Amino acid sequence: MYRERPSVLSGAAVWTKTPGTAPGPVLPDGCTDLIWYDGGLLVAGPDTRAHLPPAPERAPAAPVVGLRFAPGQGPAVFGVPAHELRDLRVPLADLWPEGRVRRLSEQLAGTAAPGRALEAAAVARLRTAAAPDPARGLIARAAARGTPVRELADAVGVGERQLHRRCLAAFGYGPKTLGRVLRLVRALDLARSGMPYAQVAAAAGYADQAHLAREVKALAGAPLGVVLASG
Repeated sequence: MYRERPSVLSGAAVWTKTPGTAPGPVLPDGCTDLIWYDGGLLVAGPDTRAHLPPAPERAPAAPVVGLRFAPGQGPAVFGVPAHELRDLRVPLADLWPEGRVRRLSEQLAGTAAPGRALEAAAVARLRTAAAPDPARGLIARAAARGTPVRELADAVGVGERQLHRRCLAAFGYGPKTLGRVLRLVRALDLARSGMPYAQVAAAAGYADQAHLAREVKALAGAPLGVVLASG
């Protein structure tokens, strides 16, 4: 079973997969995750395509718990630009000092509320880390609406090249790809609500239903109906 709840970090979420949950595809969403899995800490970078986790050699005895950061939020926690983690899964020990990771792992192993411990670690890190890009919320909202790059750059008050660099650092992709990914997230949310596909296409800003179908296939790796059926 999969479940999630809002995090104490604005826009983030804590999720849990109980033992025996079949691994399904992870779809692009513009987010990064900190994951407690089978006694280890893993960082999932922003995806540009559907990611299918490998089947574990053995079922973990404890739930898999993750903290999914809001788009643009994770890089400040991990201390590296988002594009360095794009389409990757790396141990947290590759990004944080070994001693800090060991202490957090010991804390997680000894608590019945690992999600709370992940949140506390992220909050503590953000107190001392460089602040996330202050324009990340504006950029994400505008990109999701399909705002042209030039208009988005003007809204942020920078040139297009600087906007591209800031998007790579905060989100892992440039503004055009960011817009495609966030529009996919919105389209899937609408489709899961039961909205007809043609209405989903119009509401999410696609040219038509065929455009929606092409984008879902390109980013999620399967037709919309298959994606929805897989959860």
